[in-house]
Amino acid sequence: IVAAFRAGGRLLYVGAGTSGRLGVLDAAECPPTFGAPPSQVQGIIAGGRRALVRSAEGAEDVADDGADAIDKAGATDRDVVAGIAACGLTPYVRGALARARKLGAGTIFITCAPEAADIRADVIINPVVGPEVVTGSTRMKAGTATKLVLNTLTTAAMIRTGKVYGNLMVDLRATNAKLRERAERIVMEVTGLGRPAARKLLAAAEDQVKPAIVMHFRKVSPRRARQLLAEADGLLRDVID
Repeated sequence: IVAAFRAGGRLLYVGAGTSGRLGVLDAAECPPTFGAPPSQVQGIIAGGRRALVRSAEGAEDVADDGADAIDKAGATDRDVVAGIAACGLTPYVRGALARARKLGAGTIFITCAPEAADIRADVIINPVVGPEVVTGSTRMKAGTATKLVLNTLTTAAMIRTGKVYGNLMVDLRATNAKLRERAERIVMEVTGLGRPAARKLLAAAEDQVKPAIVMHFRKVSPRRARQLLAEADGLLRDVID
């Protein structure tokens, strides 16, 4: 995933039902948390947008529909396609992964069924959670484990591509009052400035945390701060440490 991001590629989650919803959820959380472009991590769910809020059980049964979804997403060999199928059998997901392999994309298969690890993929992630409290209801333990796996994949990839400094989300988008306040606290923590100075610095940097921090340490303009970050592939540590 890190290699794909550095090459300008994307992470495409593909799933049906709960698995699909979890993929869409993880993708939706990346832009506000990490400042990632909305196109960088995308969720594809069998049955489309309607299936996010209303069950569309039959949508998962056709492998060709999964393959078509990969084509519609414009997947290439620069992308990574992560198929999510708690039970391991979902034809829609298997069809999507098969098409992704033909296109040369990287492939990941995430399942909670040990016996289903026969699928062809570059990486198979198989948390074994044991029987569900309600037999067959994989939205329970398997769904919880899947959410943890997806969070791990995107969080680790975002850290490796410079979206985090220490444990601080320095690429967040300050789009509401809570996030603006968080941006100020991050600048204060990294620079040692008081709140008024941090607020002034952020205003000069158009509310972008990383350029604001670079401006403070390197004593440069907002434009030069962005240039330095671009030259360092967005790695704040390489610019200021």
